[in-house]
Amino acid sequence: MGRLYESRKRVLITGGAGFLGSHLAERVLALGHEVLCVDNLFTGTKRNIDHLHAEPRFEFLRHDVTFPLYVEVDEIDNLACPASPIHYQFDPVQTTKTSVHGAINMLGLAKRLRCPILQASTSEVYGDPAVHPQPEDYWGHVNPIGPRACYDEGKRCAETLFFDYRRQHNLSIRVARIFNTYGPRMQADDGRVVSNFIVQALRGEPVTVFGEGRQTRSFCYVDDLIEGILRLMEADDDLTGPINLGNPCEFSMLELAEKVIEMTGSRSKIVHGPLPTDDPRQRRPDISRARGALGWEPTTSLAEGLDPTIRYFRELLDQPASLVGAQRT
Repeated sequence: MGRLYESRKRVLITGGAGFLGSHLAERVLALGHEVLCVDNLFTGTKRNIDHLHAEPRFEFLRHDVTFPLYVEVDEIDNLACPASPIHYQFDPVQTTKTSVHGAINMLGLAKRLRCPILQASTSEVYGDPAVHPQPEDYWGHVNPIGPRACYDEGKRCAETLFFDYRRQHNLSIRVARIFNTYGPRMQADDGRVVSNFIVQALRGEPVTVFGEGRQTRSFCYVDDLIEGILRLMEADDDLTGPINLGNPCEFSMLELAEKVIEMTGSRSKIVHGPLPTDDPRQRRPDISRARGALGWEPTTSLAEGLDPTIRYFRELLDQPASLVGAQRT
């Protein structure tokens, strides 16, 4: 691969049992490296990493990143934080602590080890954007006291910490602003729009679209997103980011619901519910920087990505009800 992957590395992935973390762990192992997967299993699940335990280069450690961690690694990928509204609003104080205290602890570890560190930031730092599509130099339009602020402002503060550690300690950092990502290993009950629509359609339940369904999102398949993260970690130290990683193809919620119903062969009907507080009206990344600096852009169409995602949820829902929810213990 690139400069960071010329020899075997021991890579710490926080949130490694989560949706994105487990896919990243899989890819890092496939490159021949070691993975230390750290997760407190608040939203991550053992099911996501069960298939990795047979790999001798994989190690799992149950740990909460709001507490210091003393390990020896060559790289840190900080993905730890609840990322769906249902989960990050369940305990908003803990969500903020995970973003802020977690960043401080992981940055402190990276400083001691003098190793590169990546922050998995989010498109939520742009809030309900007044600029469309969103470039990295847009500062955002965020409600700092709303019900989503624990996540939005927590991630914004984490970015601040990363760049202050860069300026003050010359730390090798990367900041990826991740837009809506979907694929196998999402949770059935996480409240995200793709998983919500698929699960409702497969169960033959009404598919709930909030508002009139005109609000838009851009959906990136997980394999494309992980490739972007790997390329960012390979980049030279001066490419700190922030850099948008997401799919610039934009769809309305109504279009997504209709597509899911079509691909699942469901007889579900679309129903409309009230818009959640501070729900962004539109979201689409400007990925010019990723294209130019990383040679990266998504290659998976929405239909191509929905197909394996629907198959995953079909298999999951065929299991006993006790296994459908997250297995966190």
